[in-house]
Amino acid sequence: MSDCPYCGWPDDRPFRNLSRHPTEEGVLNWTRCACGSVQARLLTSGTVRIVTRGRPASADAGLPACPDRAAS
Repeated sequence: MSDCPYCGWPDDRPFRNLSRHPTEEGVLNWTRCACGSVQARLLTSGTVRIVTRGRPASADAGLPACPDRAAS
């Protein structure tokens, strides 16, 4: 799997799971990256595909800064 294009956090290690929704195609899982970016992940037949990704939260949104990837 890839890494977040904004902070380099590994996509296969979601920082926070937000919600899960069953769909006709599989399960749609909304997650948040360490930088605040939100992703929609579609889980189907044992595969995970990121179908959309938002931009990171702004610094004044009250979220912590991106952790150093080396610390992960």
